[in-house]
Amino acid sequence: MPAYNAEKTLKLTYQDLPKDIVDITILVDDGSQDKTLKIAQSLNMKIFLHNRRYGYGANQKTCYIEALKENADIIVMVHPDYQYDPKLLPELIKPIVDKRCNVVLGSRILAGNVLKRGMPIWKYISNRFLTFLENLVLGKRFTEYHTGYRAYSNEILKAVPFTLNSDNFIFDQEILFQICHYGFNVVEVPVPAKYFPEASTTGFLASLNYGFGILYLILKYLLHRAGILRNKQFEFLSARYKEITSK
Repeated sequence: MPAYNAEKTLKLTYQDLPKDIVDITILVDDGSQDKTLKIAQSLNMKIFLHNRRYGYGANQKTCYIEALKENADIIVMVHPDYQYDPKLLPELIKPIVDKRCNVVLGSRILAGNVLKRGMPIWKYISNRFLTFLENLVLGKRFTEYHTGYRAYSNEILKAVPFTLNSDNFIFDQEILFQICHYGFNVVEVPVPAKYFPEASTTGFLASLNYGFGILYLILKYLLHRAGILRNKQFEFLSARYKEITSK
């Protein structure tokens, strides 16, 4: 769980995790200013603290490195704001358990009725436009690239150099570009999302900056693929990765 100011929804999210299949819950607090840490300490989870707010991507990096240290077979990112239903975790990991893929994305678009569920129209339009561009560049047919509900196999996170990615929201896109670039299998499953006041959401300006970040990522990737400007993000660094995650 990458957490930041999640005091209103953290306990509910944790309580709804299917404990029969979840062996360990890791929470990384990214310098929260509310009672997130206090609530987390009352629950049965491993807690790691950032001494200040480093960003959503930096939070995920710590989450995944600590999960790999625990030798987790499947690592699932669960947002503690309850926007994505933690009870759907069994459906999310099933394609990995069945050895059909290495990564699973919980798609809001596949679940349908995203506008009726509360997604702002401007966010829906930008989601569709950016997904179209990313599919065009990567040669995929994903319904969306911007979900925060994801499951990864242990092998994926050991192979992909995710620590080279951004410390901010663009991290989600960078790791997915790396995964597709390396040719790993990705499956989507339908996951409806909730939009309510307590759920974290990005504003229009932050989303605009995120969109430009994706366009820049696409440019970097195309330049790397064409051999014009090489980028370490898209190079296989498995040996270095084993060294990082074994510390």
